[in-house]
Amino acid sequence: MTNPSDVPVREPGTRARSGNAMGRTRSALLGATAECVARYGIRKTTMVDVASKSGVAKATLYNHFRTKDDVLSAVVDQQVADLVGACVTTASSAGLAEALAHVAAVLGEHPALRKAADGEQQLLAPLLTPSASRGWQLAREGVAAVLTAGGAPSSPSDVDTVLRWATSQVLWPLTRDEARSAAEALVRGLTTRTAPAPAPAAAATTSNGALGWPG
Repeated sequence: MTNPSDVPVREPGTRARSGNAMGRTRSALLGATAECVARYGIRKTTMVDVASKSGVAKATLYNHFRTKDDVLSAVVDQQVADLVGACVTTASSAGLAEALAHVAAVLGEHPALRKAADGEQQLLAPLLTPSASRGWQLAREGVAAVLTAGGAPSSPSDVDTVLRWATSQVLWPLTRDEARSAAEALVRGLTTRTAPAPAPAAAATTSNGALGWPG
């Protein structure tokens, strides 16, 4: 008969620590990917670069992401979620115009986006084209949350208006002063408009939602 004291006992919190470690590794991989894209561009960034920059084994990287397209998509999702969170807080405390000005600053000054916009504009098309991808779903839901937090209408048409303006900052960034003035004008238009324009049809995506970046 087995003595109960002989049965292996999992130390309390082991699973939580394992999950935290995986979360930290994933976060390091996403941060490293953004840094690599900012330095090398989308096309030249490789999985080897990401693993080296993050300080993890290549096999560990592939345990989290099977392809470069997967890790790039995850970076987009994380960046959108982080930006939405910051803007909801700003819209609630400082007003919608300030939140939209922050969006313009982040998108206009983001190192990875600037690198791609300067030499790989064709590779930004999947990112900037409305679609059913997770990144665009997060963006639509996030803009609606920001508009609501700022006390503005948040219909699909209103969301699309803000998204058109926001994505334009990637290829045609404004200075911070220009962005603040433009954001104030946009907010005035959103809050006084009585007949919203119809929302454009979303562009089709591939069946797996891949962004189609080069491997």
